[in-house]
Amino acid sequence: METLLAVTDLHARYGDSHVLRGVTLRVSPGRSLGLLGRNGMGKTTLIRTALGYVTAAGGSVAWQGRAMTGAPPEKMARLGIGYVPEGRGIFPNLSVRENLVMTSRPGADGSRTWTLERVLATFPRLAERLGHGGQQLSGGEQQMLSIGRALLTNPRLLILDEATEGLAPLVVAEIWKTIAAIRETGIATLIVDRNARAVLAHTDDAVVLEKGVVVAAGASSALGADAVSLARYLGVS
Repeated sequence: METLLAVTDLHARYGDSHVLRGVTLRVSPGRSLGLLGRNGMGKTTLIRTALGYVTAAGGSVAWQGRAMTGAPPEKMARLGIGYVPEGRGIFPNLSVRENLVMTSRPGADGSRTWTLERVLATFPRLAERLGHGGQQLSGGEQQMLSIGRALLTNPRLLILDEATEGLAPLVVAEIWKTIAAIRETGIATLIVDRNARAVLAHTDDAVVLEKGVVVAAGASSALGADAVSLARYLGVS
């Protein structure tokens, strides 16, 4: 099976703190991978290192077999990776329309599967607020905007880091429904979320990190049935 993103024996440090300690994972076309672990175990650092925001201290990153270790974030984005960061990262002083159209471009293969019209059909609330500034949106609407903005890059892989954090239950359910719909379009996804059960229900495979080390990996259905590992590494009963 072709591999889109390959992370091999990846290490990362913040000063004297050795955060990632030899992490290996793969994301294949059309597949969804969950990245699980308690707070502070290295999940966001792994994403940021793979995307070039953090300098790798060892190991490698590859995209479709091409070495990309140390490539800048903008190059990774042009290759076909859409990123929805923790904290959303929208531009508060730009309107909803401006936030969206500024990222709109064909995919790496020239396709325009995701257009402004399709994003607005996926997120009707955004269609009603096109002229509103980013700072005028609710937390849930900001998250929809962040996801829509990433989709307008027409990615092959969409990375979502804590996409439901701090949102009301009804909005959380809507975000997961949208993630499921995105998966059905064939876009590969890498999902980080504190709700381990939800992640396992919306992914094909999963990796669990503890102190920067992979301590469990496999099919999401199998990990979901492994009550001992869920309790030990994630505190899930």
